[in-house]
Amino acid sequence: MSARILIVDDEEIVIRSCRRILSDSSYLVDSTLDGQEALRKVDETEYDLMILDIMMPGVDGLEVLQQVKERHPDVDVIMVTGLSQIQTAVKAMKLGAFDYLPKPFDPDELKHVVDRALERRRLLQENRNLKTEVGSKYRFENIIGASAPMQAVYGLIAKCAPTNTTVLITGESGTGKEMIARAIHYNSLRKDQPFVTVDCNTLSENLLESELFGHTKGSFTGAVVNKRGMFEIANNGTLFLDEFGNIPLATQAKLLRVIQEREFRAVGSTVTQKTNVRLITATNKDLKAMVAEGTFREDLYYRINVFPIHAPALRERRDDIPALAFHFLKTFCNELEKPVSEISEAAMSTLVNYDWPGNVRELENTIHRAVILASDKVIHRAHLVNIIDSSPRLDLEVPRTGEDLKRLKKIAREKSVEDVEKLFIQETLKRNASNVTKSAEETGMQRSNFQALMKKYNIRVRDTEYGPDESQPS
Repeated sequence: MSARILIVDDEEIVIRSCRRILSDSSYLVDSTLDGQEALRKVDETEYDLMILDIMMPGVDGLEVLQQVKERHPDVDVIMVTGLSQIQTAVKAMKLGAFDYLPKPFDPDELKHVVDRALERRRLLQENRNLKTEVGSKYRFENIIGASAPMQAVYGLIAKCAPTNTTVLITGESGTGKEMIARAIHYNSLRKDQPFVTVDCNTLSENLLESELFGHTKGSFTGAVVNKRGMFEIANNGTLFLDEFGNIPLATQAKLLRVIQEREFRAVGSTVTQKTNVRLITATNKDLKAMVAEGTFREDLYYRINVFPIHAPALRERRDDIPALAFHFLKTFCNELEKPVSEISEAAMSTLVNYDWPGNVRELENTIHRAVILASDKVIHRAHLVNIIDSSPRLDLEVPRTGEDLKRLKKIAREKSVEDVEKLFIQETLKRNASNVTKSAEETGMQRSNFQALMKKYNIRVRDTEYGPDESQPS
């Protein structure tokens, strides 16, 4: 959309000059000779920019500027001034003007300052849109799941989000603990402040302390510059410490001080810094059991366990699996530009009855892989290659020795390869209307090798006319 500009000057020649200079651009230019009329126009029309003369009869430029900034603070204003009015122009800058131009001004100079103002406005709008988009994405009502366990989670998020209470999120890996943390932040009074994440599982003790508290130059080998820590970066916002159960005892003691005193010192520094962060922690470990074992501080446990939220495992909310599956299906179809829109009954039954040890993250990866494998608009059971036959079977031989284990692992690997090869042949034939020659050419295989794989798995051409997990008509 073209930018809309209002030119306000009591000299018609100045207005004509500005219009001529800006005519090469695609701006929508409006004008008026009167300050009072300018205020009326700004109230009625959404302008991106004003070019405003300071000295005008009646309502002068400074008064117009002040009222515009009070009523429409997003409108940028460029002041136009005579050489004797520079001090007044400086005052205008203090009142919120974007910039000023002395008369007479060069055409290129006007174009430059207009372009600069509009570019700044565009970047600010993009930033606002991004914040709105992120905030919308993490509204707790947008977390997918209507099951009773998830309804309980929504209720807890709604209660704690508007507060500054410290939250502990527990649950298995892949259950969406970070999603819950973000939902809390983006529904809180801190939503316009930083949300900072630290994965406590990926850093050694020294690096973790540096990450959390920062360090000074020369405080340890490799510290070549001063570094801000996450407690400083997240100030006034939310700090999310993931995998909190993996924090070493020595670091736990320092964290306890931060939580109690709301202050910290960077590694190697003697200066104490204040911090105002909301702390949210998450873990897949039993912290209470760790306290009993002596591997987690009891005083820290009670400091972080002010408001606990448990993220239920996916197997505990099977009713949500279809909605989650179709959500991921839509996401990956858009990403991969594939027209897959359905999940067969057999495939959905497999998804719902699987135990999902990797929880929502494993379901997401499974649907992603299935969309890649699908050759038409339907995901079939055979596309769920990573979960088919994953459940323990009573008829499986249980290894008794190390040699037995090696032998059975080899058999299991070969079985997985066979599943992929079989699906590969079925889908290729389906894409090529059961034409063996075209199928071989598409895959870059020799026809004889392609036919050998068909023979290995007893795949006949007519078998590929139907979905790989659907029954053929009799």
